[in-house]
Amino acid sequence: MSEILEFKPNQFNGIVVAPSKLPGDPDEFDARLGASIDQWSSDGFLAVWLEIPKAQSALISKAVDRGFDFHHTGDDYILLTRRLVERAQIPPFATHYIGIGGVVLTPEKDLLVVKERFSVGGREPTLKLPGGALQAGEHLGQAVEREVLEETGVKAVFESIACFRQWHGYRYGKSDIYFVGKLSPLSKEITMQADEIQECLWMPVDEFIESEAISNFNKQIVRAALESDGVIQSFIEGFGGPDNREYFMPRHLIDGAGVVPFPANLI
Repeated sequence: MSEILEFKPNQFNGIVVAPSKLPGDPDEFDARLGASIDQWSSDGFLAVWLEIPKAQSALISKAVDRGFDFHHTGDDYILLTRRLVERAQIPPFATHYIGIGGVVLTPEKDLLVVKERFSVGGREPTLKLPGGALQAGEHLGQAVEREVLEETGVKAVFESIACFRQWHGYRYGKSDIYFVGKLSPLSKEITMQADEIQECLWMPVDEFIESEAISNFNKQIVRAALESDGVIQSFIEGFGGPDNREYFMPRHLIDGAGVVPFPANLI
């Protein structure tokens, strides 16, 4: 009988196969995988998580033939999963995109707006808020400050989240969550990102809201930023530090019940 693959059980009664211990020969892998599935099923495990390094991609077809499905990929691996019992729950991967736009408003009520260079869905670009997608490990405030700076050259300080929307059926059928942040500019000098943006300017916020050329969605999220205090970045004592977690709370709850302001040097 073939030797079973090296593994560790996880906290959900699943099998996590050791990727560094996978055999290099596809036929040996196939035989050991088959024996392993039989043994793990007999032992009452629920599911198998199989990470195959890119350098051993010849093993992928063998795993698929044994009933494994694709879960997700990284830069140098592909992860496959297989249920050993029908009721086993396997969480999906990358179900949402996260983006953020910035309402950058001066004390004189001038709003920073951009017009993208390329159309989306065949529609001509219109004036909108600067913003974009979060990078891995990036906080919301950090992301919108970076996006505003990259697109417009304006350095601004994040203050709060005004609102957000969720949109299903976005890119590759995934859902998208778009946050709207309020920021205060530290300068008004514009240096436009010309490869992505065709126009960037300050305009009176009332003119933006009243313009027939602006989409109703963009008008409403700017109104939300104007008329609401929003929620501000904070962290809750005892539930992870601000280096890898962030919470958003109404201002009146900050400094109470173990909720403290987010450290300014991390925003």
